[in-house]
Amino acid sequence: MTAEVFTPTRGITVTPAAAEHIRQQLGKHPEAVGFRIGVKKSGCSGFMYVVDLVQKPDAQDQIFTLENGVEIFIDTQSLPVVNGTVLDFVKVGLNSSFRFDNPNTAASCGCGESFSVRSENE
Repeated sequence: MTAEVFTPTRGITVTPAAAEHIRQQLGKHPEAVGFRIGVKKSGCSGFMYVVDLVQKPDAQDQIFTLENGVEIFIDTQSLPVVNGTVLDFVKVGLNSSFRFDNPNTAASCGCGESFSVRSENE
């Protein structure tokens, strides 16, 4: 019997619709160098997503470059929580928003604002 050591891939998947929306937003703000995706502690379940335009990268940022050249910044503390997430941009009627399909989510609060993540033992 042999043991294999591997480093899991870290990152997220951004759909073409989300990539195009981000590209358009960056076009409206020429001072921005990229787009940040992260989480912060909040709500009744534990975390909420944070998205923002980046004017200056932080030292702890991991940078992922999309096919359209857009750079996605994720801080090292948020990366384990969002690892494997698919980011989409959806339009329903007159409303549009980002949608996060996160495989690490264990539960969401009733209002949908916050979520909790699975522990390593689950």
